[in-house]
Amino acid sequence: MLQSKFKEFLKLEAAGGILLIFAAALAMMLKNSGFGDLYNAFLNTPGEIRVGALYIAKPLFLWVNDGLMAIFFFMIGMEVKREILIGELSELNQITLPAIAGVGGIIVPAGLYYLITMDDPLALQGWAIPTATDIAFALGILALVGPRVPTALKLFLMTLAIIDDLGAILIIAFFYTSELSTMSLSVAAGAIGWLFLLKLRKVTSITPYLMVGLILWVAVLKSGVHATLAGVILGFFIPLKGMDEDNKEYSPLDKLIHDLHPAVAFGILPLFAFANAGINLSGMSTNDLLSGIPLAIVVGLFFGKQIGVFGFAWVAIMLGLCKKPEGSNWGQIYGVALLCGVGFTMSLFVGSLAFEGSGLGYSRPDRLGIVVGSLVAGILGFIVLKLASKNATDTTDNKDRPQI
Repeated sequence: MLQSKFKEFLKLEAAGGILLIFAAALAMMLKNSGFGDLYNAFLNTPGEIRVGALYIAKPLFLWVNDGLMAIFFFMIGMEVKREILIGELSELNQITLPAIAGVGGIIVPAGLYYLITMDDPLALQGWAIPTATDIAFALGILALVGPRVPTALKLFLMTLAIIDDLGAILIIAFFYTSELSTMSLSVAAGAIGWLFLLKLRKVTSITPYLMVGLILWVAVLKSGVHATLAGVILGFFIPLKGMDEDNKEYSPLDKLIHDLHPAVAFGILPLFAFANAGINLSGMSTNDLLSGIPLAIVVGLFFGKQIGVFGFAWVAIMLGLCKKPEGSNWGQIYGVALLCGVGFTMSLFVGSLAFEGSGLGYSRPDRLGIVVGSLVAGILGFIVLKLASKNATDTTDNKDRPQI
C-alpha cells in the first residue's frame, strides 16, 4: 500500500516537473517577445474579494503567490504530518542521513551567499533563496535518468526535500514577516484554538477544518505573517484516520492529499512558475550574472548545495552514523546532491518574500540567478546520475571512499 502510494507520488512529481519546465520556458519566451506587455498586464490583473468592511485586493501575481501557494503549503503540511506519523520520517534510522544532508544543504548555501553579499544590506535579504530544493523538478529529473536509480535513493531525495521544505517553512516564519497586526494574530490564534477543539472532539469530516482554515488564512494574510503558513498549520490538523459512511476506516488526510496532488502538480505550481519566471533578458550581459545577488544565488545553489548535501552525507557515513541508501553508489549520491541545487519554485517563492518590500518588482535580480543556478545544477545532476547509474553495481559496502 505504502509502496504503491510512493510510486504514484513519483509519477505525479515527474510529470509535474516537466510541466514546470514548460511553464517557466513559456513565461521567459513571452516576456522577451512582442507579448511582453500582455504578459505583464495578465500578472497585474486586479482581483478583489469584499465582505462588508473586510476586503482583500491584490493583482493576479500576488493571488498566486499568497493564495494558491497556501494550498501548496497546505499539502506540504499534510505530507509532512503523514511522513512523521507513518512514513519516511517516522523512524530515526530512516531520517538520519537525509536530515544531516538537509542541514548541510541549508547551512552551506546560506553561508556562501552571505560571504558574497555581506557588504550589501539589500542583497543580504535574500540569504535563504539558495537553501531551497524544488522537489517536483528534482524528482522529475531523477525519473528521466531511468530505472537503474535505486528506490532507496529516490526516497533519500524525497525525504531530504521534505526536510528542506520544513527548513523553508521555519525560515519564512521567523525571518520573512512584516509588521504584525495584533488583532489579526488574535483572530488567527482563535482559529487555531478552534482547530484544536475539532481534534479534541475527534471530528474527522474535512469540511469543518477547511472552513476554519479559510478564516485562518485570511487572518494570517492580514497579520503580517506570510499567508502560506496558514496552509502548513491547517495541514497538520487534518485527521490521519476516520470512519466513512459505511463505518469503514479510511484516512481523510490521504484522501485529501490524493485529491489535491494533481491540482497542485499540474495547476498551481506551473501557474506559479509562469507568474514568476518571466525574466527580461534584453540588454542583459554576463556581468549581470557574475555580480551581486545573481552570482550569490548561482554559487549557493550550484556549489553550496552539492558541498553541503554531499559533504555532510559523506562525513556522516564515514563516521558510521548512518549508511548509504541501499543499492546506491557514491556517484549517484553526488548526482542527487547536484539535483538539490534545483531550487526553482521554492527559491522563487523565498525570493518574492525577501525582496517584496524592496521596490524591485518584476525586475528582481534574484530570478536570473535562480533560473541559471537551477538549470546548471539540474543538467549536471542528470549527467552525473546517468553515468553513475549506467555502470552501477552493488555498492553496499560503506567503507569505500567516494569515487565520482
